[in-house]
Amino acid sequence: MRLGGLIKEKVSDADSWIAAIKKRGFSAAFCPHIGSGADHEKIRAHAEAAVEADIIIAEVIAWCNPLSPDEEERLESVERCEWGLELADRIGARCCLSSAGSPGHNWDGPDGINLTDDTFDLTVESVRSIIDAVKPTRTFYTVEVMPWIYPDSADSYLRLIKAIDRKQFGAHFDPVNLVYSPQIYYNNGAMIRDFVSKLGTHIKSCHAKDTLLRQELTTHIDEVRAGLGNLDYTTLLRELDNLDPDMPLMIEHLKTDEDVALAAKYIRSVAKSAGVEIR
Repeated sequence: MRLGGLIKEKVSDADSWIAAIKKRGFSAAFCPHIGSGADHEKIRAHAEAAVEADIIIAEVIAWCNPLSPDEEERLESVERCEWGLELADRIGARCCLSSAGSPGHNWDGPDGINLTDDTFDLTVESVRSIIDAVKPTRTFYTVEVMPWIYPDSADSYLRLIKAIDRKQFGAHFDPVNLVYSPQIYYNNGAMIRDFVSKLGTHIKSCHAKDTLLRQELTTHIDEVRAGLGNLDYTTLLRELDNLDPDMPLMIEHLKTDEDVALAAKYIRSVAKSAGVEIR
């Protein structure tokens, strides 16, 4: 399978971008920050450089709220998602990733309106409109699993896929985002197997981090660096590798290159023990 992660150093062109990826021993990458005004030649240069270097571009990130109750913000978010999906198709990324969003006032956190039937219907309509506007042919639009926004489970992701009914709507897997109870925390390997079994080839890319249950009066679960928590990486790596030997696993949300390197070292060590080859 493929491992990639955040690149903290500044890169000026396709060659320096590839060099930074290779220096870290990665074979997958987030799409570089090309910008919405990038010309065709700049996009083509990065796409060709990735192919030549055998680097898979895993994701174009278009994180925003396409269901915002503020119409101006909603339209801006939809435009951002459409641009991200178009860029992913042009540069050859496996997917464009956004949040499904929320019509509430806390779209990237808990809100009582998020997991309702009305919001589910709005999500279906929103995703359809984004895909239909762009009409991608070789990439997929995906939304990130979250504990308080659709999709919040393998089953709700499957329900979305069926309802949206668009060939270019895929799935993204971030197992840490689905660890939101002690029951799942202590049996997260089963959750991982269930998600991969149900979503299968719909899965286009994955995020790598870890999850740690703190000793508090009520449930308090933190996201931490891979290797500092309880996520069943042996199961995760085996399941993803069996699904697709080119599946990208992307290290995210770390502040320093040192932390990214430590996360990569841990993941590689688990992969070696599990008999999974990481290219």
